[in-house]
Amino acid sequence: MGLFKMSDGETFAFSADIQQLMGLIINTFYSNKEIFLREIISNASDALDKIRYKSITHPEELESEPKLFIKIIPDKSNNTLTIWDSGIGMSKTDLVNNLGTIARSGTKQFVEAIAAGADISMIGQFGVGFYSAFLVADKVQVISKRNEDDQYVWESTAGGTFSVVKDETNERIPRGTKVVLYLKEDQLEFLEERKLKDIIKKHSEFIGFPIELLVEKTEEKEVTESEDETKKEEKKDEEKKDEEKKDEEKKNDEDAKIEDCLLYTSDAADDMQCVDLGGRRII
Repeated sequence: MGLFKMSDGETFAFSADIQQLMGLIINTFYSNKEIFLREIISNASDALDKIRYKSITHPEELESEPKLFIKIIPDKSNNTLTIWDSGIGMSKTDLVNNLGTIARSGTKQFVEAIAAGADISMIGQFGVGFYSAFLVADKVQVISKRNEDDQYVWESTAGGTFSVVKDETNERIPRGTKVVLYLKEDQLEFLEERKLKDIIKKHSEFIGFPIELLVEKTEEKEVTESEDETKKEEKKDEEKKDEEKKDEEKKNDEDAKIEDCLLYTSDAADDMQCVDLGGRRII
């Protein structure tokens, strides 16, 4: 295992088997990419099962976050899709070992199965479903908090390495894990509400925990007839005030012209006349 010290954390090399798996996922053309969501939701459900089972003998484990949930959060402004669970969470050691450095027996078996013609959708059966995230994302972050440990961030762009750093920037998680997928430009359909609902219904119907999909809603306010009339009256009042102001300005302007004219004719010959712009004879 390669290990490189970084100023903001540590960077690790993926095990050889996982690197081979990642290369297979990234470089193989596969149209049914939606399975990534099924796999990440399945992992979230497993994490929730673990904390629920642990709480049977240690009920205090649920105090940090009593509610057991899975939340799907699409963010179109940043092109990210987040899957958040309030499960048992992962420590720094868990993140390093489970997501990259210790090869599972299923990793090599899955690669061999694919080489023999198996479908990539079987990835979850080999215990390596997490890596299907790279079917749709060019960068993945895993933000996790276990009760007895600090919050850490695992991150990789599938370039053969991943980093783990103590999280000092993201929102605090009471307990659990957020998997943040930075979607590829051609995979933004997985931010659409209808698409996500269809996938969840199709693949995760039998998950034993509530799955919440957070969506943006545009609120339209209904204007009642009385409110509409009030606005019309207010507009009329404003228009009336504007007209009165214009009339006053015009009158002041005319008075100034008349005064100028009178001053002019007082020293002029008796037969001179002064007419204002309105055509009224003044003298």
